[in-house]
Amino acid sequence: MFILDDDEKAISDTARGFADEFLAPNALEWDEQKHFPVDVLRKAGPLGLGGIYVQEDVGGSGLRRLDAVRIFEQLASGCPAIAAYISIHNMATWMIDSYGGDAQRHRWLPRLTSMELLASYALTEPGVGSDAAALSTKAVRDGDDYIFNGAKQFISGAGATDVYVVMARTGSPGARGISAFIVPADTPGLSFGANERKMGWHAQPTRQVIFEDARVPAANLLGAEGDGFRIAMNGLNGGRLNIAACSVGGAQAALDKTVPYLAQRSAFGAPLLNNDALRFQLADMRTELEAARTLLWRAAAALDADAPDKVELCAMAKRFATDAGFEVANKALQLHGGYGYLAEYGLEKIVRDLRVHQILEGTNEIMRVVVARAVVGAA
Repeated sequence: MFILDDDEKAISDTARGFADEFLAPNALEWDEQKHFPVDVLRKAGPLGLGGIYVQEDVGGSGLRRLDAVRIFEQLASGCPAIAAYISIHNMATWMIDSYGGDAQRHRWLPRLTSMELLASYALTEPGVGSDAAALSTKAVRDGDDYIFNGAKQFISGAGATDVYVVMARTGSPGARGISAFIVPADTPGLSFGANERKMGWHAQPTRQVIFEDARVPAANLLGAEGDGFRIAMNGLNGGRLNIAACSVGGAQAALDKTVPYLAQRSAFGAPLLNNDALRFQLADMRTELEAARTLLWRAAAALDADAPDKVELCAMAKRFATDAGFEVANKALQLHGGYGYLAEYGLEKIVRDLRVHQILEGTNEIMRVVVARAVVGAA
């Protein structure tokens, strides 16, 4: 697992090359302009980044989750916000691949894996948050259609993407009454709220998705009625790993900026890099990132193997890596002093982008609940 063979290196290098060529040179401008670079995302499709762990018969790359976390770490070295959106697109696309029928897979996935179409994941609702099983958006069967009413909150890419994997209530209260649907952006009755003003992730839009008597064909139901919560949670296992990998990649980029900065800057007659106190901080930052990466790869291997403890391992990796990633990036900013606070150095953007990773795909408090449940259940 820890020594990459030639194929694994090539996969990682391809992702890093894309990040170096297209993401890193533009990341600060996209952040400042709040620009969602659809044209650049289209370039990711031919590299296999639109369906990393989607089956090959519909244009996917057919790779492992272990390959995916390595890919997202490299992408995040260029821009954590865009890497995170590509993760969300892959999560939604995988859900269609894994739970869709043959007709659904061949209708939607070739254009999603090529990133001709972009996807969003729509679970969270206003006032519900972590209690996803309490969602209230309704989908009522009406002949060959479902009529949707309700709203989704904090939807990444909303208003700019083409396809939404939406969880809605088709039955009784609780998780068993939730179903999953493929909803095109041009569905009559579907609209979007204002682009949210956020601390970070400025390079991708975040809006409400609003349904007002929106009519969705029954043929767009993923799986059977009542399968939606299970589908959503299974999608989140991989999504948590990917967002954890984005934290590791962003924090590694921050650390990589810090060492040469400390070597160039002098204080009290000597380079800052000669200061043992600062060297100890660098050692701790490097150790935290390596520990996060190791746990992340371990969890990804468990998900690939469908191991019995895959859910709690994904939760552990998400919690640990997103906490460590933010702390390392924040320390890197501190080590840059006042310059770290300036936008042109790129540190403050990384800090802002990584902060939300501790909240989304299940807050880190919820990750502790998941792990604790496993620990207590095993006692």
